Amino acid sequence: MIQKTTLLLLAVFTGLLAYSQTEVDERAVIRFDKGLGFHAPDTTFGLNLRFRIQNRMGVMGMQNSGSYVDEVEARIRRLRLRIDGYTKNQRLTYYLQLSFSRDDQDWDGSKVPNIIRDAMVYYNFNEKFYIGFGQSKLPGNRQRIVSSGQLQFADRSLLNAAFNIDRDFGLFMYFSDAIGGVAYNLKSALTSGEGRNQLKSDNGLAYTGRIEIMPLGRFSNDGDFSEGDLVRELTPKLSLAAGYSFNHNAIRNAGQRGAFLHDARDIQTLYGDVLFKYMGWAWSSEMIKRTASNPVTFSGELPPVYILTGMGFNTQLSHYFSNAWEVAARFSWLEPDTKVSHYEPQRSEYTLGLTRYIYNHKVKVQGNITYGQRQAFGIDGAEKKYLNAQVQVELGI
Repeated sequence: MIQKTTLLLLAVFTGLLAYSQTEVDERAVIRFDKGLGFHAPDTTFGLNLRFRIQNRMGVMGMQNSGSYVDEVEARIRRLRLRIDGYTKNQRLTYYLQLSFSRDDQDWDGSKVPNIIRDAMVYYNFNEKFYIGFGQSKLPGNRQRIVSSGQLQFADRSLLNAAFNIDRDFGLFMYFSDAIGGVAYNLKSALTSGEGRNQLKSDNGLAYTGRIEIMPLGRFSNDGDFSEGDLVRELTPKLSLAAGYSFNHNAIRNAGQRGAFLHDARDIQTLYGDVLFKYMGWAWSSEMIKRTASNPVTFSGELPPVYILTGMGFNTQLSHYFSNAWEVAARFSWLEPDTKVSHYEPQRSEYTLGLTRYIYNHKVKVQGNITYGQRQAFGIDGAEKKYLNAQVQVELGI
């Protein structure tokens, strides 16, 4: 009875959030001032093509390993093709995104090449309200919603890597408006809870909702979902956001992603974030907490599979200069709860970044250096400290 009541309340919550805002990286791009655009002669359909690549080199050294360099990273981090368009009229739009690099296809979690990242059909009721059906990014924490092509560091934080809810298949709803000059966005999703490209689902669903409030007005050029203040906002801009995700009977240890559990579990994720931009300065912070019922699952003599529960924090500060150079600093911290502390250590990272923007986020060169430490745990009981340096070139249209 309690479980049914909880699901009913979550469904009502999802329904109330059935109004939301333009998802900058997810909604179909049909303005044709981006990428390559094609129209039918009778304008009954339009097609927009875009691509981007991220090529990366990096080295990592572990403290007391006896070697200056313990790992070398040399790979195509991302290679993506995106297709957007409309049919008949611009109320019905679509969005498809494919990934071609191994790291982008969830090989480790699913054991198959997940080429399809997004496949969505949208119906736009008006400029404020639209819905989508298909597979797409869930309205989770801000850094995950921000496109990987709009990041000011080579990759997202360790907090995001541990707790983001990624993509899923289902119904998505978005609404944006303003009250008394205060802009707000409401976003929600009712999805399978199993993640990308699953063959079938169980009787559990995922319920996700997010609200964003901008008391100082909307950001220029959708800057609330682009890291760094590349437009150098002339007036202060602020966004405050919070959200919640409940994944009922999750079968993977990170909800919509990760290894498959021995038994299904309910996973709850609570997140909040803040973003401020003004005159080239950008500051963002987010906190995420994840809980689960009995997070460690067992099956005979097989190794246990656990859900990483706990909480974490990430904050980053940057300044974009008028000559298109940017300096940025980031601190990330992750604290597993006591139920899984035997399997996961406390972690923290400090990162400095230098970026040269050649054509905004579309063409840029990024350099990062990260100092990280992992708390002593496990059999060896040794604390791990490491230094990681990366150079990444991004090019896209």
